[in-house]
Amino acid sequence: MWAGLAGNPALPAAVLEWLVGLEDPDLGLELAERTDLTEQQVEALAERGIAEAGQLVAAGRIPAERVDPRRRPFAALALLRAGRAPEPDEWARLLLERPDLWRELASTERLPAAAARHLLAAADQDVLIELAEAQPDPGVLVALAAHSSWHVRRAVGWNPAAPPDVLADLLNNRPALESCEVCERHPVPWTHPPDCPDPACDLPAGAACDGSHQYARHAIVEGALAHPAAPAADALRQLDAPSAFLRARLAERTDLDPDAYAQLADEKQLFVLTALAENPAIGEPLIRRLATIAHESVRRAVVLNPAVPLDLLDRARDGVVLKLGTALPPRIAAADPDETERLAASPDPEIRRLLALRRDLPPHVRDRLADDPAARVANAIAPHPGLDTRQLTSMHRRHGRHVGPGIATNPNAPATLLRALTTGDHNVATLRALARHPAADGPTLTACLRDRRAREQAATHPALPLDHLRTLLADPATTHHAAANPSLPPADLLRLLPPGALPD
Repeated sequence: MWAGLAGNPALPAAVLEWLVGLEDPDLGLELAERTDLTEQQVEALAERGIAEAGQLVAAGRIPAERVDPRRRPFAALALLRAGRAPEPDEWARLLLERPDLWRELASTERLPAAAARHLLAAADQDVLIELAEAQPDPGVLVALAAHSSWHVRRAVGWNPAAPPDVLADLLNNRPALESCEVCERHPVPWTHPPDCPDPACDLPAGAACDGSHQYARHAIVEGALAHPAAPAADALRQLDAPSAFLRARLAERTDLDPDAYAQLADEKQLFVLTALAENPAIGEPLIRRLATIAHESVRRAVVLNPAVPLDLLDRARDGVVLKLGTALPPRIAAADPDETERLAASPDPEIRRLLALRRDLPPHVRDRLADDPAARVANAIAPHPGLDTRQLTSMHRRHGRHVGPGIATNPNAPATLLRALTTGDHNVATLRALARHPAADGPTLTACLRDRRAREQAATHPALPLDHLRTLLADPATTHHAAANPSLPPADLLRLLPPGALPD
């Protein structure tokens, strides 16, 4: 309930001060989002933790000139992360005096190189993993990529700033990994059984070492293969790897030669073929070949491939059921005006439905889809803000409950139409959308209370009738939602506080 109160925009100043004084760790982020905090409250919240401080810095509530890194370390760290520290080297040096902040410092992308090198020499493995994932300094990354821990090496492979030469070293085991957790604990060869009898063992099932540290090396290589800066020539050495997971990473890359993609297309593992089918770099012949595989995941990937030929959008769905939902295929999103006209005229209602998910359609195409005889097409276009009340009403008259969810999410739908959606036949998806609509009125929101999830959302709506709001406030399942409602009268709000919480 306190979290709900913390997010209530109509909260009296005295109650806000009381909530800040609770020092409840679960309230910090909720309170930090408020725009009515005093300077003293901002300072108190910023020193609750780095998350609260970061949120306040992002909102511009912590001026750097008022922060002493020794006195307000979390605020200083948040400013350093945001690139707003006036003296980053000095601030980082001061923050290094707090070993309890090393992990947060290590994960700071803007950490000065001198501070990163200090952590490299002094920190434990957990801190080094954070450093490896975030630090952009090439010299530091070279050292981390040669670290004795495979966990640290793997983390370098996930770093967006890792340079090609470092990634090549990871792929080619330079310098060679000397040990891993498996061979440090067990005589090799050894494979961790899935039913390990040791309750204290934290090795994952399947972890193995035959002296080559293959399990650890697999994790390092998989991370490096996923990096777009990894040299293609080094990545291709994994083309014949026994692990299908490594081949799946290769299948996602856009810098391989045609022969490599052709070899991957002969793969037997469906998840590798799925990764390949969504890759726009494989070329039209391979896309068409993969579209003949009668499996949902592969066909879905073909449809979502940005380079799929338009004619395949129809045929890729033959014989399989594709659940695309509201995922707008990139090729349809990028269709030019002529292609858009062709898609709008497709005999396949699913193609028209997917096109209707676009919000940048020319008005005549939008209106054509609004008049579509297929309810699923009409429901997909119904949220379009360019539709007027007459069109939305006509769609509801023709398709009834099937277009209710779409109309209920249209930002311009009037209150009278929203209310009409709750009469007669309707579904819970409509109620859940209505409960979030700013124009929903009291009768509409009252109807939404029939569904549990819609009830939670309606509890926060300022138009909910007061008697229902009080009922939801008394219900443990919705108390925290109702407490956030800005229409909650001050007297009701104050009754939520424990006796003596506020001075008389």
